[in-house]
Amino acid sequence: MNVARALRILAALIIGTLTAVVELAGLLVAAPLALLCLPHPAARRAGERLLRAVAVPLARAEIRRLGLLGGLDVTVGTGRVAGYLAARWPVGLLGGLVLFLLVVGVSTSVLFVWGWAHGESPDGIPPTPGILAYLGVAGIVLLFLDIMGIQGVAALELRVARRFLGPSPTELLERRIDELARTRAGVVSAVDQERRRIERDLHDGVQQRLVALAVLIGRARRGRTPQLRDDLLQQAHEEAQEALRELREVAWRVYPAELDTLGLREALSAVAERAGVPVTVAYGLTAHPPTEVETAVYFVVREAVTNAAKHAAAGQVRVEILEDGDTIVVRVRDDGRGGADPGGGGLSGLARRVAALDGRFRVDSPPGGPTAVSAELPRA
Repeated sequence: MNVARALRILAALIIGTLTAVVELAGLLVAAPLALLCLPHPAARRAGERLLRAVAVPLARAEIRRLGLLGGLDVTVGTGRVAGYLAARWPVGLLGGLVLFLLVVGVSTSVLFVWGWAHGESPDGIPPTPGILAYLGVAGIVLLFLDIMGIQGVAALELRVARRFLGPSPTELLERRIDELARTRAGVVSAVDQERRRIERDLHDGVQQRLVALAVLIGRARRGRTPQLRDDLLQQAHEEAQEALRELREVAWRVYPAELDTLGLREALSAVAERAGVPVTVAYGLTAHPPTEVETAVYFVVREAVTNAAKHAAAGQVRVEILEDGDTIVVRVRDDGRGGADPGGGGLSGLARRVAALDGRFRVDSPPGGPTAVSAELPRA
């Protein structure tokens, strides 16, 4: 835990102790009034409105305070706010108690050290080696327990807020269904877009080469002299080689055979060799990823490197494949002119492919560069 985070946690718990006192006082006032209003519908409705008018601002203030502890995906409505405040005030007082014990322990330690430094013996305890060792060990243990208590209270604060103010299981399920529907539509669109690009490459590239090859062979058959036939056959041979090369390029863009035969590392090395610009690949995976994740990593790197070479006028590209727990992180950075459009065909297709695996995709490409393409993919 760094110093800044520790100070934020301490500030959140101190403020939380004060707000817990306010919430407890409000509960002690509101509970008897609510009991008195129960037999009277009009009075009960008025009391509920008054309770919401007080509870909602308090809950919003609590959420802002908990922002010091970390991000929260919660919404302050009117349904469970009163329950949240009723459940939170004991946690706030517990945090105040832990902080009080910390202050008492630190002040006692300072008092003893100050007295011994000035030749005094606080509470008649002399600074013998045994006493110093005992108090040192006890102080370290109590300080450790206080720190653990502070972290525990902070975690409990966040858990109570998520329990009462966070999305319900039904809402989470609806969000998941919406996300799956979007990613499914994105995958269908990406596949259709890739199919159209393959058809275009075959029509504009390979097909034109084959037509030229057929024309040259036809002319060679009608050639009047051996020299003309040899020249035409030489041109036909060159066209056939170009057609094979372009056909291999199309097949490589559909699915790289290196992934199945040699693995991801060698497939990325092949991407670097074909890039046309210097590409450095830092491969940090210790285990073989699942096939679908491996394929997504390959396409992210290939598309980013291809864009850097063809459109960004990059002079150097660096590729990093790292592990962060159960997440595979892909970063591709170039020194080109930037300005890449995340909504473009290739990058948007990558975003949909990554989203289909519950991953995250990001493009940072300010005008003038550099461009950084990153993806985070769960291993399973």
